[in-house]
Amino acid sequence: MNMKIAFVGKGGSGKTTLSSLFIRHLVAAGRPVVAIDADINQHLGPALGLEEPEAAAVPAMGERLSLIKDYLRGSNPRIASAATMIKTTPPGEGSRLVRVREPNPVYDACARPVELDGGAARLMVTGPFTDADLGVACYHSKTGAVELFLNHLVDGPDEYVVVDMTAGSDSFASGMFTRFDMTFLVAEPTRKGVSVYRQYKEYARDFGVALKVVGNKVQAQDDIDFLRAEAGDDLLVTVGHSDWVRAMEKGRPPRFDLLEEANARALHTLRAAADARYEARDWEHYTRQMVHFHLKNAEAWGNERTGADLAAQVDPDFVLGESVATPV
Repeated sequence: MNMKIAFVGKGGSGKTTLSSLFIRHLVAAGRPVVAIDADINQHLGPALGLEEPEAAAVPAMGERLSLIKDYLRGSNPRIASAATMIKTTPPGEGSRLVRVREPNPVYDACARPVELDGGAARLMVTGPFTDADLGVACYHSKTGAVELFLNHLVDGPDEYVVVDMTAGSDSFASGMFTRFDMTFLVAEPTRKGVSVYRQYKEYARDFGVALKVVGNKVQAQDDIDFLRAEAGDDLLVTVGHSDWVRAMEKGRPPRFDLLEEANARALHTLRAAADARYEARDWEHYTRQMVHFHLKNAEAWGNERTGADLAAQVDPDFVLGESVATPV
């Protein structure tokens, strides 16, 4: 299977911890994984076992946006210059596409291998939101590099791209929330936890986004009943306390195969739910959504900001898909 998977949830829900466990699960199964930290708080690296200085040293995609644009633009005649590319710019004939396993300049500049039990994942990060960004640029300018990357990504058989995102409105404004085969929303059994679910469900409904709820910090049957009453069939699985996670958060993770059996089963359930979406893949629909949000952003602010007609970047005959060849 080849899957793009998002983990979303409010701060403190355990979203990053669960996404890191899922990444470990995939790597332990021998699958190639690109892990992307697109959260406003950059915690995925440490959750995967990096020391804080190591995590801080992973190059920020947002700071290498020019390089990313130059590479992805390729020889696409519809894009006059990299400067006219925005976060929603779709690929077309002549664009360079990226694949999970290949070497390419984007990975060279932005990705770093993280050694895990049984292998390694490629880690990419948007970069932290700093005081310098406040009042100058919204967080879209950081996550824009991730969206552009995803728009040009063709993931092949038995490959996974796992993105740790926020559940805020940023991803809705840009259309990034439609870039995934499966979205796992991590919710605690609280009113605030399920309100995030309702908000996401409302946005996602109109775009056919596959959404499943992962109940976290569940302590008793009453917690499960609460989540089931609020999320219904969207509740996929629940996760409780983990001594393995507690040890990992202290910087001393045991071998991954020592993860509690119930939590290991939960990770298998997540993977099975994601893999089941493979048959539902519709690259034409995926490309249409990409174009929809690009035209929307072009009209709202892109044309004015770049001084170009960004609608002209759309190649009406191009459909992203596994069979599309990348020009040299």
